[in-house]
Amino acid sequence: MNNHLIGWDVGGAHLKAALLDAGGNLQQVLQVPCALWRGLQELEVAIDLVLNTFGGSSASHAVTMTGELVDLFANRKEGVQSISRVMQAKLIGHVKFYTGTLHTDILHTGTLQKDTLHPDLSTKSVFSGFVLFNDVEDYWQYIASANWQASASFVASKVKCGLMIDIGSTTADFVLIENNQAACLGFTDATRLQSEELVYTGVVRTPLMAIAQKVQFKHATTSVAAEFFATTADVYRLTEDLLAIDDMAETADARDKSHLATARRIARMIGRDVEDASMIEWIGLAYTFKLQQLERLKNVASTHISRLTNHKNIQQPMFLVGAGAGSFLAREVAKLIAIPYIDVVDLISLNANENATNGQDDAIDIRRWASVCLPAYAVAYLAYHQPN
Repeated sequence: MNNHLIGWDVGGAHLKAALLDAGGNLQQVLQVPCALWRGLQELEVAIDLVLNTFGGSSASHAVTMTGELVDLFANRKEGVQSISRVMQAKLIGHVKFYTGTLHTDILHTGTLQKDTLHPDLSTKSVFSGFVLFNDVEDYWQYIASANWQASASFVASKVKCGLMIDIGSTTADFVLIENNQAACLGFTDATRLQSEELVYTGVVRTPLMAIAQKVQFKHATTSVAAEFFATTADVYRLTEDLLAIDDMAETADARDKSHLATARRIARMIGRDVEDASMIEWIGLAYTFKLQQLERLKNVASTHISRLTNHKNIQQPMFLVGAGAGSFLAREVAKLIAIPYIDVVDLISLNANENATNGQDDAIDIRRWASVCLPAYAVAYLAYHQPN
């Protein structure tokens, strides 16, 4: 493991890691539960699990994160520093922290407020890469929730023009790609929420009350309970879109994930018991919630794509690149807005002889996990190609 490199993405609910060999070839990808809001010991246990699975502890490490947002921490600065301390202490080998990539030439004149979209952008307007632990305190604002920038930088290196949509368990990232660069309106979570480049909607942990306030059921319109009775994992378990290996989060009622228990949770969202209707009807209600979420994603995607199509100099073909556990939704969005679709798995290569080395099924599985854990793979990819 001495010549290997591990990319880490420390989230609030999961820890994701990607292992590259000395040649920069992707070897393994792992996602493990990490309920960070319960304490930093959750992160420590998750790190040990990853290192044991990867077969060693000594390697170079590249770290990105979003976990600083959990309510374990008083503020994001404390979160970044606390997570960084744990990573520095637990990891044996060279550890560096991803600061994102900023280029002033992608900040479209007249559409951005440089003093508000990213901290100190006017004085630190161009830099790229990583900092060591001793610099984390000075650069914490750039480290905080920069994982989407790693994903966008990787995709932009492969796709000249289009829109990346990375749909995870909790959020969806929308990043416009123009001339092989990320063309962003915002860089912080606050500004990305304003520009809808960050949308809090995912395929596992999102409460259904955040998807819709009213739905159709049995030919009648009904309000949705504003209670944490069910999540999107329940929806996509019934529609059979969500793979079991991506269904890691605890259910809203802390009970099992059978179809019956899943339908029971969804029934509560409209004030009913599961016995009030057939399983087919509950599956139909799940599809109703899916369509509501899909409509939101489609509208946001269309708005971002219009930023490209409104530029008269854009003549090259555009693509929608989907990633994450919810890439199945990105594929459907591409169909709805009539844009060619590329799954990010098709942009990830293992090595020149991957099928012979890993086996074709293993290669497909590793790339799929790299899609689910794209920021972890991307930050490793960037660290390998920008070693200094």
